[in-house]
Amino acid sequence: MSKPKQSQPIRPEKHFADFRRWLEMESEAERERLEERRKIRNSADAERGGETLLDMVVRNHSSGLGGRYLLTLQKRKSVDRLPWHRFKVGSPVLLSPDGDASGRAIQGVVSGRNHDSLEVAVSDWPEADRLRVDMSPDEVTRKRQVAAMSVAEKATGVHGRLRDLFLYERAPSFRQNVRVAPSERLNDSQNAAVQFAVSAEDLAIVHGPPGTGKTTTVVEIIRQAIANGERVLACAPSNTGVDNLLERLVLAGESAVRLGHPARVLEVVRNHTLDALVAQHDAYSVIQDMIREAEQLERRAGRFTRGRPAPGQKYQQRQEARDLRKHARIMERQAINEVLADARVVCATVSFDFNIIEDHEFDLLVIDEACQSVEPGCWVPLKFAHRVVLAGDHCQLPPTILSKPAAKEGFDVSLMQRLVEHYGDTVTRLLTVQYRMHEQIMRFSSDTFYDGTLTAHESVAQHKLSDLPTIPAEGVDDAPVVFYDTAGAGWEEKLEENGLSKLNPNEGKLVLEQVAALCEAGLSPTDIAVIAPYAAQVRWLRQHCEYDKLEIDTVDGFQGREKEAVVMCTVRSNTNGEVGFLSDSRRMNVALTRARRKLIVIGDSATLGNDEFFTRLLQWFEDIGAYRTVWELMSND
Repeated sequence: MSKPKQSQPIRPEKHFADFRRWLEMESEAERERLEERRKIRNSADAERGGETLLDMVVRNHSSGLGGRYLLTLQKRKSVDRLPWHRFKVGSPVLLSPDGDASGRAIQGVVSGRNHDSLEVAVSDWPEADRLRVDMSPDEVTRKRQVAAMSVAEKATGVHGRLRDLFLYERAPSFRQNVRVAPSERLNDSQNAAVQFAVSAEDLAIVHGPPGTGKTTTVVEIIRQAIANGERVLACAPSNTGVDNLLERLVLAGESAVRLGHPARVLEVVRNHTLDALVAQHDAYSVIQDMIREAEQLERRAGRFTRGRPAPGQKYQQRQEARDLRKHARIMERQAINEVLADARVVCATVSFDFNIIEDHEFDLLVIDEACQSVEPGCWVPLKFAHRVVLAGDHCQLPPTILSKPAAKEGFDVSLMQRLVEHYGDTVTRLLTVQYRMHEQIMRFSSDTFYDGTLTAHESVAQHKLSDLPTIPAEGVDDAPVVFYDTAGAGWEEKLEENGLSKLNPNEGKLVLEQVAALCEAGLSPTDIAVIAPYAAQVRWLRQHCEYDKLEIDTVDGFQGREKEAVVMCTVRSNTNGEVGFLSDSRRMNVALTRARRKLIVIGDSATLGNDEFFTRLLQWFEDIGAYRTVWELMSND
């Protein structure tokens, strides 16, 4: 149980000034990295960081909602899997002519991804046939965050009281004797978290370790608020996180509206976007007729004719077109307001442009995956709410920060982590039953990060690979956890040619051998994940892998995900005992908790053992009988 810290109140002017400075440092780091990437024209070098794809062509296109083009981009000379990359749905990108540094770049946003293609939504058609795709700095989002902090700094009323609470100038408060009927769908710790959140008058935090049903709990909190007649603004840092929340709400029978460009929204929930709902409004056909008539008038006014038009005729046509568009916009705004007024739940990313709901208030703001957002992101929707529920896990990966100086000064500490560390159990409820992992896979994470409080639900506590219908018991090693020690084998790490990342080909070969053994035993490649901490190792594994549908990614890429079996290599093997950023134990917490039934870890104990965290992990492998050496495998060959 964590107790509140006796921290001094934080001065708003200093707090927000620090974050404005850190945002600028992060912006500068992003601009520098983009400039460096765009100087590199060689495909192998440019694509190594995962933020650039070269030699791309438009294989297909369609018209997207909002009048954009949806371009399906693939490699020009190959339709095979794309190189490893960091592009996700919602990522802002630049499309520019490949091979022409002076060519015009156009802004776009990733609206879909596949193993062999990337779908990008753009407003303009690209000028070149061969394209390069670069991750783009998101300056628009950063400006919204700066503006939100300026508003919060001067805020009064409810907004000001929440700011004071978040800066330790006043204590959180709770209503007494609030009773919520327990849900049969939830366990005791989940129901307790719901009860606690409903009783909070300003702030409650749901701490959800891996597999504990955090989003399920958040959805029930939202449902209880709706049942009490409240309006809810539900947010998450990523588009995928918002869509996941929205999908769960819809499955639970709640009607919700999704804000955001439809291109950024998963297809399964696009009919809940504001655009789609406005298109069903009674006035929509009239609005479309007015826009079409305006376009016809504009074309007529701009058309050359042999006969001399009547004096003022073209001006009158253009004026009529402007009036029609003006009235269409007014009617569209009325339709939007009516859709939003009827919505009990509105969903959006935390850094969305909320001007569209400027006239609306919400009783409750819920931010799921709150630890994956930098603090300024959480201030953007805060001004619309009377009370707040944050949900996440500060023992997993923090927000990704490019500027190391900014991170070192505190930019990578999320709002939720800061509040948990200050207020402790005063505002926090921990979920304690997990529904993902075999009990043994869960144990180290529970003991190390959650004071041993986690228990495995009976439905997963002893589940093994051989319980799956495709796998015969005699055809697979059913031990839930296995560690292969490479110490003494001479499998030292290598530095990639550009010196930016590390790889270990020998570990990579063993990883692929373990994957092949799992597949031969009857497990589908789609049920296996391969996790490597370094991008260079991910690229090596993808290049040498024979299974198209096998997911291979970095630890960051698998946060929030799960698979039946996970094979992880640690890469680091050197005479200096250096483990690099593996020393961030939160990264390992994520990697060790993705597997449901089987976890295989490969590493060099002589190197890893120089780190305190890995010393405990290696001892745990030995204690549970999971320790093996690669020499055993070699002797069996």
